[in-house]
Amino acid sequence: MGEILDYKNGEQTLEAYVALPAGSERRPCVLICHQWAGTSDFERARAEDLARLGYVGIAIDAYGKGQRGTIATDNSALMNPCMEDRAMLRRRLLAGVEAAKAHPRVDPQRIAAMGYCFGGLCALDIARSGTADVRGVVSFHGLFAAPATGPQAPIKSKVMIHHGWDDPLAPPADVVAVAKEMTEAQADWQLHAYGHAMHAFTSPGANAPDRGLQYNENAARRSWASTLAFFEEVLA
Repeated sequence: MGEILDYKNGEQTLEAYVALPAGSERRPCVLICHQWAGTSDFERARAEDLARLGYVGIAIDAYGKGQRGTIATDNSALMNPCMEDRAMLRRRLLAGVEAAKAHPRVDPQRIAAMGYCFGGLCALDIARSGTADVRGVVSFHGLFAAPATGPQAPIKSKVMIHHGWDDPLAPPADVVAVAKEMTEAQADWQLHAYGHAMHAFTSPGANAPDRGLQYNENAARRSWASTLAFFEEVLA
């Protein structure tokens, strides 16, 4: 069972879920950025999965303590302010990075981040911040729209993107655009595109192909396996 960690972004309180591996020594850390509903059992389960593998898993918060929706409802009122003010979103995400660095079980030199859907965009925005505190980021069926926050600084984090080719929320033009963006920012990037996979391909409960949402067991399994190999590389 994990623990709750409150942390600050200025005057705002944010709430993380921390899953710890066995032992007492400092360990590498993976931050989990949440989907559009906010931190849920899904993100907490990923944190626990990572803890069993020896990482400190921390599900960070982009909305604020107590600001949560549900996967089955419209969470636009929570997500849209973050999409409309990406500088604000970046500050909240980097507050999560700082909270992780300060945790007594985290090796502050070995931090990575990952996220699903909206959280995939958040993981990419951590990289786009130019921080050197996060060694690598992984986006699962994320959104790709670049923030309008001025010139892009060189990206220091290694970047892995998992994309369902039939995802209507990220059509091929967006895939080409994010590849161009990563290249121009001098990122060490890779993109895995899965044929016949839609949005939310890692979510077992996703079953609305008419809306472009569909679980894909092969894409889910392959993307997780390559992500674990990526973490072994960047957090070595």
